[in-house]
Amino acid sequence: MVYMLSLMSAEGNGIDANETINGVVSTLMLLIQLKNTKLYLHSQQVANYAVSIAAKMRLPREEIERIRIAALLHDIGHLTVPNSVLAKVPYLSTREMSTYKNHSNSGSYMLENIPACQEITPYIRYHHERWDGQGYPKRLKGVNIPLGARIIAVANHYDRFINPCTSHWAKTRNEAVRELKNQSGTGFDPDVVKAFGESLG
Repeated sequence: MVYMLSLMSAEGNGIDANETINGVVSTLMLLIQLKNTKLYLHSQQVANYAVSIAAKMRLPREEIERIRIAALLHDIGHLTVPNSVLAKVPYLSTREMSTYKNHSNSGSYMLENIPACQEITPYIRYHHERWDGQGYPKRLKGVNIPLGARIIAVANHYDRFINPCTSHWAKTRNEAVRELKNQSGTGFDPDVVKAFGESLG
């Protein structure tokens, strides 16, 4: 894995930017799929929800595409987490939780030296921050959290609530939306939660 990432970070300047990022994403998504098929499917769903939110918020097309890519790769840091730890989420010891929580930092470190990914690394690093400042890894608060990360946070939690492959809470779609609304202004950006609700129709 490290070898493949090194090759991607060393790509020449003459390559089309879109071609480069598409190649990087394809390779990394393959690694995610090899690690865990459920994680791979979750990443795709989070990207779909994140794009819907960003479009509802009328963000520029280029920014929507950055958010889509970051959402696909938001859990790339799970490649560094032992399967034995991932299998126990959310029932982790203090030590295991520390290992698990480092995945957002690990993911951003993996990508920051790849030129095509530099703009999206903050979205990956901070997608577990909370609106009230009680998240990780930096305890950022409110608008100090990059908007892309705030959007991915809502999309990520919604899919984890409803997806039978990843959920430990087994909520219905309506229950999941209510949970997001209950955490609006504490866990999540109220504007993002509102846009997500509207995107569902």
